[in-house]
Amino acid sequence: MAGLVTTFGSGAMTNSIREIGDASCILAIGTNTTEAHPVIGLEIKRAVRRGGKLIVANTREIELVSIADIWLRHRPGTDVALLMGMARVIVDEGLHDTAFIEERCENFDALKESLKKFDLDFVAKTTGIPSGKIVEAARMYAQNSPAAILYAMGITQHSHGTDNVIATANLAMLTGNVGKPSSGVNPLRGQNNVQGACDLGALPNVYPGYQSVADAAIKEKFEKAWGAELSDKPGLTITDMFAAADRGEIKAIYVVGENPPLSEPDALHAIETLKKLDFLVVQDIFMTETAELADVVLPAASFAERDGTFTNTERRVQRVRKALDPPGDARSDWWITSQIAQKMGMKGFDFISSSNIFDEITSLTPSYGGISYERLENGGLQWPCPDSEHPGTPILHTAQFARGKGHFVPLEYRESAELPDDEYPLLLTTGRSLYHFHTGTMTRKVKDLNNLLGEGLIDINPVDAEKLSVSDGELVKVTSRRGNITARANVTEVSDEGVVYMNFHFAESSANVLTNPVFDPVAKIPEFKVCAVKVEKNSH
Repeated sequence: MAGLVTTFGSGAMTNSIREIGDASCILAIGTNTTEAHPVIGLEIKRAVRRGGKLIVANTREIELVSIADIWLRHRPGTDVALLMGMARVIVDEGLHDTAFIEERCENFDALKESLKKFDLDFVAKTTGIPSGKIVEAARMYAQNSPAAILYAMGITQHSHGTDNVIATANLAMLTGNVGKPSSGVNPLRGQNNVQGACDLGALPNVYPGYQSVADAAIKEKFEKAWGAELSDKPGLTITDMFAAADRGEIKAIYVVGENPPLSEPDALHAIETLKKLDFLVVQDIFMTETAELADVVLPAASFAERDGTFTNTERRVQRVRKALDPPGDARSDWWITSQIAQKMGMKGFDFISSSNIFDEITSLTPSYGGISYERLENGGLQWPCPDSEHPGTPILHTAQFARGKGHFVPLEYRESAELPDDEYPLLLTTGRSLYHFHTGTMTRKVKDLNNLLGEGLIDINPVDAEKLSVSDGELVKVTSRRGNITARANVTEVSDEGVVYMNFHFAESSANVLTNPVFDPVAKIPEFKVCAVKVEKNSH
């Protein structure tokens, strides 16, 4: 995500969901869209029905493959090689948009020089995709405009995830597919208000609206508004927090709506780190695996039991309205936080409603400046929306990029941190199911969803299953350098040879016990998508 922020100014969709269905070409990479983002999946299907081209880059034979014009089944972790290889073909064949590059971009010569390292032989050998198919995909993307790129955590959750995202931005700028309808680079957010959380400062290096903590003028603005002295040093990411807690440098953690024992890589180590803390507070709507470790549990209200806003993946700010009273002692997150702050003697936390808080947000966040609860009564608004007369912004970068000119970034190919070897011969990648959400805190309490998928499965290619003498439906032991779990084998050609797959919704067979905590040095996102494992018949 950080790469897109560097190039485009924010890690948000450049375009709107509804535009996807009108694209002449869609490149969907690292996204199992119909399962993880089913509404957006419908837009992809609409584009195909209208005659649009679809390129799917995914190691797994996901549903979209059945309607794709081209399926690029690349090895997990080789996204940079694939995308830069496509860029090399586009430049070599003169398919790039020279006018757009000259007018709107900079550093093209440096990118062109870096593409010399991505000849077709190297790319084909690295990705496992025949060179002819790479050429075909590059031509299809470049020659069918407008073309949209969609991606999700399949390309961000790598030790080189930032490079993966930068490669998508390079490709879009190279072909002039930015700032026009049904084009752009569109990250599909993994949860309903991830975009809103990032927009409003839930990142360690920015205030709301991506205003840098290191900017003296911005710092002064927030100090004046909040009546407090603020640091100009970035805070810690969750990855950094766990490392610091493990070293004993962080003594207490306050967890709100997060479940690290299932969602963190090397989950057993994450649990041990939480146990080392002097004090753990968990604020959530259910008694999660994290809450079971807590010293204090604060019961929170669900989305249906409170007022507020969500900002979705297309930057659309929408009202959330209370439909039910929260049960028992449960309260809205903002109320709990405000009460704690007041008990600690903090000033400025005397909010009386969510709209009261939103008024402060809009007064300090230029991109939200023209949004109000009153305006949102008529439907959502997409930021940037700087004033009360502004209609919102469906498409970003129509005239220029946030940084002025779009900056091409030369890239090197780097392998994933952990690859298969003799001891751990298979590569594990992880993802989501249509039937469950994240760590299952909510969905696993729904009987009908559990009937559809009630336990963790490990997808194994039939060739690998035969080598392992593993039958479909058999319990197997899966081991990595970090731990082992038991899961039921699902023998299927959806997984490629040498690659096994699990989703991470099930505490009983927690995939993140296995995953590698090594992280991208820029975005600090762990490498959930690639680690080495071995699979054995279960001896118990």
